[in-house]
Amino acid sequence: MPAGFSGLDFYYILPELVLTGGALLVLLLSVIVPRRDSVLLGVTLATLAATAVALSSFVGVDTTASRGLLAIDGFAIFFKVIALLSAALTVLMSAPYLRVEGVRAGEYYFLILCATLGMMFMASGLDLITLFIGLETMAIAFYVLAGFLKSNPRSNEAAVKYFLLGAFSLGILLYGMSLLYGATGTTKLEGIAAALSGQDVGVVLVLAVVLVGAGMGFKIAAVPFHMWAPDVYEGAPTPVTAFLSVGSKAASFAMLLRIFFEGLPALGAEWKMLFWVLAVVTMTVGNIAALTQSNLKRMLAYSSIAHAGYLLIGVVVGTARGVEAMLVYLGVYLFMQLGAFAIVTVMRRSDVIGDELKDLNGLLKRSPIAAFAMLFFMLSLGGIPPTAGFMGKMWLFGAAVDGGAIWLAVLAVANSAVSLYYYLRVVVFMWVNEDEPAGSPITIGPAMAVTLGVALLGTIILGVYPQALFEYAEAAARTLGGVSSSVALQ
Repeated sequence: MPAGFSGLDFYYILPELVLTGGALLVLLLSVIVPRRDSVLLGVTLATLAATAVALSSFVGVDTTASRGLLAIDGFAIFFKVIALLSAALTVLMSAPYLRVEGVRAGEYYFLILCATLGMMFMASGLDLITLFIGLETMAIAFYVLAGFLKSNPRSNEAAVKYFLLGAFSLGILLYGMSLLYGATGTTKLEGIAAALSGQDVGVVLVLAVVLVGAGMGFKIAAVPFHMWAPDVYEGAPTPVTAFLSVGSKAASFAMLLRIFFEGLPALGAEWKMLFWVLAVVTMTVGNIAALTQSNLKRMLAYSSIAHAGYLLIGVVVGTARGVEAMLVYLGVYLFMQLGAFAIVTVMRRSDVIGDELKDLNGLLKRSPIAAFAMLFFMLSLGGIPPTAGFMGKMWLFGAAVDGGAIWLAVLAVANSAVSLYYYLRVVVFMWVNEDEPAGSPITIGPAMAVTLGVALLGTIILGVYPQALFEYAEAAARTLGGVSSSVALQ
């Protein structure tokens, strides 16, 4: 065994090992029993459940593994839970969707598990190379998933655009990382922070911050690096879009926080201003662009861009309260965003694509359960009490005020008010418009019922009683290194 490694290192990555083994088993079973989708679904969910059980043994642990390459702490566990839960709900909503599309489930579930594995390494990486490997593991899986519907031109277009723009953004990110390595002589975040402490900020370091920020801006779909999101969200299979908008975004924010808070706290003044501008532009452009959309998936894509702008507020504030608020918001965003995409998935039938706003006409009569669920998801995304979205925005905007970013909080509130128009527009189509579109009846199977039930319960319960999430997020935020007043707004 190489020097510096021990059996304990393998113990600390037990959840990732379980997930990898389960993914390989799903791939093997897809060859042995290719037509038994129910078996593949059960094994995939069992793999995610077993990974969660393995992860639970590390609650309360705060250490590093693999010679400091990985963090085993509350921050990593929080994001790993989000990745596993979003993957499980995505798999559940995918089961009926794959039957309608007539595609094989084995490879699809394998790629979902691979993307989840990448997210888990992104959450715990303490080295630029480790973070890059996790990012690419996730990204390559999503490139294939976006074009999984081979006979669908929109899906093919989405995959090509995502791959080309993703490769371009990756080059920018790697260039920034190489500059950091050249300036500090190490790729470990702790070493980078130590080397930059007390060092004069030169042009090379500022350029490195800009390039890394731009590369991460693509992954979180921040303006002006968002151009891929609407087309990819519209063309990719709907469950993949849901997973991309929640799991990928959360993992990317975890990586962003690791790099800038643990690796670059000495450059806080520089990246704080960069993210201030990105936050304002992202939330504004996202909300304004969403106002005119007639395709539901494109509207939710621009909505997701706006929510990325809200989340950047926590980065700008730079305090433990700001990070905690980001974690709270990502926790509630998981339920309301996945729930909204689950309704779009329900609308897909053999004779109807179901992703246009007009397809929602008369949904209250055709499927009251779907209409009531979508109502709560839209109200939560808009931040209307007593939903989880309201609590998330209140905590996030409150953190901005506490951190001195009052104008940023005011702009965020104004943008949130603008977003109510297109969220309530969806409600009008479902509840007021009487014209029923043609197509087969809407049915909600057992797997989809579980997905909607979990998403709806999370949206309601976290709006009425969010204290447990607040406490969990606070404990997780405390384990992130580099969160101090040195990068907070004064």
